[in-house]
Amino acid sequence: MGHDTIVQVEIDGEGRLHVVPSAHSLPFIYREGMEVQWDPVKGSLYSPKPREWPYSRWFQQVLAAASSQGCDLRLASDTRWVNIAPGIKAELLQVSGNEAYYSFKPNPLRGSA
Repeated sequence: MGHDTIVQVEIDGEGRLHVVPSAHSLPFIYREGMEVQWDPVKGSLYSPKPREWPYSRWFQQVLAAASSQGCDLRLASDTRWVNIAPGIKAELLQVSGNEAYYSFKPNPLRGSA
């Protein structure tokens, strides 16, 4: 399975959650039947506007759909967050499994590595 970094997470004006991979293009993501689509203009995977599921569940769905296409998407320290409220960002970080990376504080006795 290939790995890719998420360069941007955005909630657009229509309320859809967009996840932009740095290198992968997944135009056939719709074949997974998970309600995740590909936006060729933005180069993003996106969910419909949340109805019953919160954004955090849709984020998991986007990541799972990408994984089904052979692409493991991961947040990075320089991922851009566009139109994402702090509470929603915290939820997305938590469900992504990346919260440990963002809460990492170097041990002064061991150095930063």
